[in-house]
Amino acid sequence: MTKNTRMTKQRKAILRVLKNTESHPTADWIYEQVKKEIPNISLGTVYRNLNVLSELGKIQILDYGSTYSRYDGNPKNHYHFRCEKCGRVYDIHIDLFDDINKIVNEKTAFQVNEHRLEFTGLCPICQNEN
Repeated sequence: MTKNTRMTKQRKAILRVLKNTESHPTADWIYEQVKKEIPNISLGTVYRNLNVLSELGKIQILDYGSTYSRYDGNPKNHYHFRCEKCGRVYDIHIDLFDDINKIVNEKTAFQVNEHRLEFTGLCPICQNEN
C-alpha cells in the first residue's frame, strides 16, 4: 500500500465497525460507533476514509440516489433489498451475479464488467405490521 492507502488506525476502526454489523449503516451511524473508540475523530475523516476503503475494494458504498449513502462491510458482489416503508437494507443471498453478466455478454454487443441490481418492496417486519 502507498502512504495514502495504508491501513490507518481510523480505517481499521471504520472497517471493524462495518464488518461487525449486518445492517447497512449511514456514515453518521458509523461515526458514532467509531467515536467510542477514537473520541477525537471527525465526521469528515469518517467520510474520507469510507471513500478510501471503497476505492481499495474493502467495502461497498450503496448510493440509492437519496440524500445519504449506506455502507456495506461485505465487498463481494451481492444484491440488496431496500424496504420502501422502513428504509432498512438487507443482503440478498442468491448466486446469480456472474450468471447475469455472462447472459448479457452473450446476448448483446455489450461487455459487462459489473452490474447493480436493487430489489425494493416490503421487508417481513413491515409486512407483518400491515
